[in-house]
Amino acid sequence: MSAPAKAPITKFHYAWVVAGVAFVTLLAAAGARATPGVILLPLGNEFQWSRATVSSIVSINIFLYGLMGPFAAALYQRFGLRRTMMAAMTMLAAGYGLSTVATHYWQFVVLWGFVVGIGSGMAAAVLGAAVATRWFTQRRGLVMGLLTASTATGQLIFLPSLATVVTEKGWRGAPLVVAAAALAVVPLIAWLMRDDPRDVGLRPFGETPSEGERESESGRSRTAGNPAKRAVDALLEAVRVRDFWLLAGSFFVCGASTNGLVGTHLIPAAFDCGIPEVRAAGLLALMGIFDLFGTTASGWLSDRFNCRTLLFTYYGLRGLSLIFLPQALLGPAAGLGVFAVFYGLDWIATVPPTVRLTSEVFGREKGPIVFGWVVAAHQVGAACAAYMAGATRTSYGSYAPAFIGAGALCVIAALIVLPIGKSRLLTPAPATT
Repeated sequence: MSAPAKAPITKFHYAWVVAGVAFVTLLAAAGARATPGVILLPLGNEFQWSRATVSSIVSINIFLYGLMGPFAAALYQRFGLRRTMMAAMTMLAAGYGLSTVATHYWQFVVLWGFVVGIGSGMAAAVLGAAVATRWFTQRRGLVMGLLTASTATGQLIFLPSLATVVTEKGWRGAPLVVAAAALAVVPLIAWLMRDDPRDVGLRPFGETPSEGERESESGRSRTAGNPAKRAVDALLEAVRVRDFWLLAGSFFVCGASTNGLVGTHLIPAAFDCGIPEVRAAGLLALMGIFDLFGTTASGWLSDRFNCRTLLFTYYGLRGLSLIFLPQALLGPAAGLGVFAVFYGLDWIATVPPTVRLTSEVFGREKGPIVFGWVVAAHQVGAACAAYMAGATRTSYGSYAPAFIGAGALCVIAALIVLPIGKSRLLTPAPATT
C-alpha cells in the first residue's frame, strides 16, 4: 500500500507567523526564568536571608511553573492560544514589577513565587507543544525544537544584560527589565496570534485533505468544558500507563539537573569559587548559545531518529558534564568552557523527543495535556533541586555534592528512557511528521 502523498508546500503558510509569535513570547518568558540566578545573591544580602531561604522562594516559583503545565494546556484548548498567552505575559509583568517594592518574605512568596510562577507556567514548553501540534503536521519536531530553543535565546539576550543591570543599579533593575519585556509582547500577541488554522482558512502546515478528514478536530479547536477537569481526567488516565511514569520520572531528573540546579545555582557556585557574577552570567549565556543549536538540532533529529536513543544520549552526556563541573569550577577557565559546550548542547534538548514520545503514546488530543503533567514532574524535580542545592550549600559550604548527585540521577534517567513506548497500555494515535 502506497504512503499518502504529502501536501504540496508552495507558498508561505501562516503557521510560521504563529510559530514566530510563540517564539518571541517564550523568549520574553525566558527572562523570567533567568532572573532568579542573577539576583539570588544580592537579594539575600539585602534582606540578610540565607541561600536556603531565598531558594525556598525560587522553589515555589518553579513548582507552580510546572504545576500550571497541564492546566495551561487545557486553557489553550478552552480559551484559545491568544487570550491565554496575553494573560500569562500580563501576570509576568505584574508579578515582577510589583516585586521591586516588596520588603517582606511573604510578599516575595506571593509575587515572585505565585504570580510569576503561574504566569511563567502558562507560557512554557506546553505552549510550544500546543502550537506545534495544532498548526503543524509536517516539521512538527523541528518547530518544537525551535520553540524550545527560544529559552536558550532568551538566556543569551537577558543574562548578561540582567547581570550588568544588577551590578550597576542593584537587584531591582533586573525584574523591571523582565516586566517591561513581558508587557511589550502583549500587543504583538493580540495583533498576530491566531488560535487555529481554520481562523485564517488553512489546514495545518503539511496536512493533506485526506489527513484532515481523519484527524480529530478536538486536538486543534477550542474544547468546551472545565479546563481543570480535563487536566485531571487526563492525569487519571495517564497514571495507569507505565510509559507515563517513565516519561515523568526522566523529566523529573531533567528539571532537577537544569533550571532547578544549574539555572538557579551556577552563578552563586561560581561566585563561591572567585568568579565574578557578570562572568558567571556570561558562562550561562555561552551555554545558551550551544543550547540554541543543540535543541534546534534535537527537534530535527526527533523527526528522523529513535527518540529513546536520543534521550539516552542526552541524559548520559549531561550526567557526565555535571559530575565534571565541581572540578571545572576550581580549575583553569578552559574547564568551564568545556562544561559550557557539552552541557549547553543538551541543556533542554530533551524536550522535542519527550514531546514526540508523549504524543505517540497518548495521541494528538490528550498528548499536549499529558505532556503538561510531564512538565509538572520536571518542575517538581527543579523545585526540589533548587531548595536542596541551597540547603546543601548552607549546611556544607559547597555545591559539589548537589552537582555530583544530579549527575548520578542523569545516568539513571538515561537508562529508564529506553523502554518508553515498547509496552503500551493505550493504543497510540498514528504518528505524523
